[in-house]
Amino acid sequence: MSTHPDDDSKHDELARRRSLHPHPEQVTDPLFTSEPFFDPRDAVQVKYEMLRCVRMDERSVTRAATAAGFSRPTFYEAQADFEREGMLGLLPAKKGPRRAHKLSKTVMSFIDEQLAAEPSLTMAALAEQVLERFAMTVHPRSIKRALKRRKKKAP
Repeated sequence: MSTHPDDDSKHDELARRRSLHPHPEQVTDPLFTSEPFFDPRDAVQVKYEMLRCVRMDERSVTRAATAAGFSRPTFYEAQADFEREGMLGLLPAKKGPRRAHKLSKTVMSFIDEQLAAEPSLTMAALAEQVLERFAMTVHPRSIKRALKRRKKKAP
């Protein structure tokens, strides 16, 4: 385990960025137990070393994953992410939807048409119309946020 003076601040930063290894105590790779540079709490560093050991040292996937405190499925997921995105693929992905997936361009066009025809429509009324037209439940606040986001993007 790392013995740097900023040990607590590094732990806090790794946790904040969701890069904290879930089980650092299970990391048994000698580099992480004997070298202060290698920190078993840093999931990105541990995953990279796990991948490197298989590729460069020809260690088995099972042995490398076990020494890194991860499962074989986690190894294969990390390998695919790394091959697709490089080091960035080892960083934790943001949680949740990346966009307003229900409010597609088609749905937003429909909302625009409804507002153009009747500007006084409430968000609740728009949500009802979306339900009728697309058989999809959308919260009125989601519609309001989508319209506001689009207004911000417009020059």
